[in-house]
Formats: sequence, C-alpha cells, structure tokens
Amino acid sequence: MSPRLPPAAVILGLLGLIPFIGLGIAALSVPNEPQAQRYLLALVAYGAVVLAFLGGIHWGFVLHPALPEGMGPDSRRDATRLGLGVLPSLIGWAAVVPAAFAVPEVGLAVLIAGYLATVLGEHQLRRRGALLPSGYMALRWGLSVVVLVVLVTVLALRLIGAKITFL
Repeated sequence: MSPRLPPAAVILGLLGLIPFIGLGIAALSVPNEPQAQRYLLALVAYGAVVLAFLGGIHWGFVLHPALPEGMGPDSRRDATRLGLGVLPSLIGWAAVVPAAFAVPEVGLAVLIAGYLATVLGEHQLRRRGALLPSGYMALRWGLSVVVLVVLVTVLALRLIGAKITFL
C-alpha cells in the first residue's frame, strides 16, 4: 500500500498556481512591452523553479529512510530515477536562458515541453510500480493541466500579438 498524500500538499499545490495565473494575466494585460517582458521573465523563472522542485520530489521518494529494502539509491531503478529527477532542473534552466535574453516565448515553449514531459514521465513511473503516494498522480495531472493551459494560452496570445483588457 502506498503512503497517503498529505492534505497540505493539495492546498499548497493549489496555492502554487496563483503565480502562474497572476503572472500570465499580467504579461498579457500590461499596455507596454517592456513591462510585459518583465512579467514573462518572472513567469518563466517561476515555472523553472517549480519544474526543478518536481524533479527534486523524486530524490525524496528514493532517499526516504523508511523505504523497503531494495528501494534505496543502490538499486538500478532508483539510480535511474535519481538521474531523471535532475532533468526538470536542466529543462527549467534551458527555459530561463532565452527568456533572460529577451526571447521569453522560447522559454515558454521549453517550459511547456518540460511540464508535459515531467507529468508523462511520472505517469510512466507510476505504471511501472514506482513508489508514489496515493493521490499523487491525480494532483500532478490536475496541477499540470492548469499550468499547461496558462503557459500555452500566454504563448499563443503572445505569438499572435493579442492582449487582454479589463474594463
């Protein structure tokens, strides 16, 4: 039986969506481009930090001291999982670099690919029997869908030059 997901994880996960939504709206609604670029960079940076956190979660799952025998970092499967846990950090960094050099749309596209790859990879891990708390994948899919909708919407509207206005 897998451990239960703490209720605080759900609450904090949902609260973590606020910067995505707020920065996405800000990036599309400010009237001047330099300010929009700053909001986009903030969105990409926040997205990269969260993506790195998602990789780090798997280090915690593998290195947890209460894991059953054979589930620690010496097993081949868990060594692979530790390696894969580093990839989201690298993808996040790859998103920040172009955003920092005035091409935030490329950063958004990299983040979209990173979030999609991470949740699909976790889905595969779960299907192969990787230790994940009960409810973890439901939370990850829910949060990932919201993040992906925000990132795709911001990218698409930026590419067509659209702004949102509030009356």
